[in-house]
Amino acid sequence: MFKNMFQKWKKSKIGLTQPIKTDTDDKIPEGIFPALSENIITIREMFGESFDLVIKETQANGIKIAFITLDGMYDNLLVSNAVIAPVLDMKFGTTEPKMIYDHISEYRTSECDTKEAITMPDAVQYLISGCILMFVDGVNRCLALSVQGYPKRSIEQPQSEMQEFGSHEGFVEMYKDNVTMVRRRLKSPYVRFETITAGETSKTSLCICYHAKRADPVTVNGVKSRLKEMKIDIIPGAGAVRPFLEAKGLSFFTSVGITERPDVFAAKLSEGRVGIIVDGTPYALIVPYLFIENFHSLDDYLSRPFYTLVTRTIKMVCFLAAVFLPGIYVAVGTFHQEIFPANIIFEISISIQETPFPLFVESLIIHFIYEIVREAGLRMPASMGHAVSIVGALVIGDAAVTAGLISAPMLIVVAITAICSAVITPLHQPSSVLRLLFIILGGISGLYGIMLGFGLIVINLCSVNSFGVPFTSPLSPFDRYANRDSLFFAGWKTVGKRFMKVQNLRGSDSDANKS
Repeated sequence: MFKNMFQKWKKSKIGLTQPIKTDTDDKIPEGIFPALSENIITIREMFGESFDLVIKETQANGIKIAFITLDGMYDNLLVSNAVIAPVLDMKFGTTEPKMIYDHISEYRTSECDTKEAITMPDAVQYLISGCILMFVDGVNRCLALSVQGYPKRSIEQPQSEMQEFGSHEGFVEMYKDNVTMVRRRLKSPYVRFETITAGETSKTSLCICYHAKRADPVTVNGVKSRLKEMKIDIIPGAGAVRPFLEAKGLSFFTSVGITERPDVFAAKLSEGRVGIIVDGTPYALIVPYLFIENFHSLDDYLSRPFYTLVTRTIKMVCFLAAVFLPGIYVAVGTFHQEIFPANIIFEISISIQETPFPLFVESLIIHFIYEIVREAGLRMPASMGHAVSIVGALVIGDAAVTAGLISAPMLIVVAITAICSAVITPLHQPSSVLRLLFIILGGISGLYGIMLGFGLIVINLCSVNSFGVPFTSPLSPFDRYANRDSLFFAGWKTVGKRFMKVQNLRGSDSDANKS
C-alpha cells in the first residue's frame, strides 16, 4: 500500500516538473520553402505575437525579397548601408531567382559576414543571434548577414579580483569581446577558440579556448565531450556549466577555476589549461584547476619573490584560521581549558558565565548572524549598504557585548574569522560551511573531533582528480620542478628558463617521433 502511494506521489511530482507540450512544438519544418510567403508564415507562427519581429518585403528586378530581423538586435546604420541599399541599387540582367540570390551573396554583402542557412532551425538560430535573414522568392535557402548591434557593457575594471599591478581590463558579457582581449595577450596562431551551442532553450554560445601546442589533447577532448553531452535547459551564467566539468565525487572544493581577468585567463592557457568562455557572463572557467591556485594572484607574479612567499603564506594561514579558529576556540573553551594560561582562562570563564548561552551555542548563533549580515550587505542595493553596516556593527559589536548576549572573546574570534575569510575570496564558500561543521565537531568532541575532521578534509582533497590531474598537485604527488610556483615563486628568470627547456625537449621528442 505504501509503495503504491509513493509511486503515485512520484508520478504527480514528475508531471509538475515536466515542460508543457504545446501544439506548435512539432510543427517547425526542417527545410526552407522555395515560396517566400510560406517562409514568412512559418516564422510568424514560430514567434507568435512578438512585437520585435520585423519583416520588410521588397523587389529586385521583379523578384520578391524579404528581410527578417529582430528589433533592437541589429545596427541600423550597418543594415542600411551594407544590406538594404546595395540590394535595392543593384541592376540585374536576369530574372532567375537563383542567379539573383548568388549575385547578392557574392557581391552586394561584402561589408558584413555572410552565412548561408539551408534549414529553418539554422535560420531561426541566426535570427535570434542578431543576424538579418534575406529570403529570395523561389530559392529554398536564405542568407544570414551579421549586423549585430545590440547594447552591451563597455570594458571595465574587474570587481571581484582586484590587483595592484595587473591590468584594469575585465571580461564583459559579450564572448567575442572576451576572445579579442585574450587574443591580444596571446599572439600565437596555435591558440584555438572553438564554439559550441548549449542549452535547449537558451542556445548559449560556449567558447572553448586552448593552446594547441601545450594543452593535453585528452583534456581538450574531455572538455568538449562533457560540454556537448550536458543536458541543461538554460545557462544563466558560468556557474551553471561548472558542475558538468567538475571531478566526480563529493567535495567541498571545486576543481574548476573561475576568473574575470583576461590576463589571468591568458596565463592559464599558456600553461596548457583549457578555458571556457560563456556568452552572457563576465566570468570564464579554467580546467584543470589546482587547490594551491586558490592562494595565488596575479600580483604574486609581478612582485619580488620574497614578498610573494610572504603573501602566499599569509593567505594559507588565513584559510586555516577562517576554517578552524572558531571550532578550536569552542573545543578548548569547552573541553580543554588547561591549554589556556591561568590569567586568560580566568577572563574567558568570567565572560562565559556572564552570557546566557553555552559557548557552543553562542558560537553558532554569532556566526549565523555574521553570515546573515554579510549576505544582506552583498544583495541589498548600494544605497542601503551603509545602513546594513551600521546595524551589523550594533548587532555584532559593543552593544551586544554590553547587553551580555555575546562575550568579548567570542566577538574577537568572529572578527578575526571574518577578516581572514575576506583574504581568500576564492575559498569563501567552502570555508563558510566548513567553519560551522568544525564548530559542531569542536562543541561535541573537542580537539579530537577537530583532528578527525581535518583528516577527512585532507583525504577528500587527495581524492579529487580533475581530467587526470590530482587536485593537490604539485604537493601530492610531489614534483620538485613544479614546486617552483607553489608556496613560493622562484622568479621569472628561473621559471622562464625552465619553461623554455621543457618546450625545447617536447619539440625534439616530437621531431624524433615523426622521423
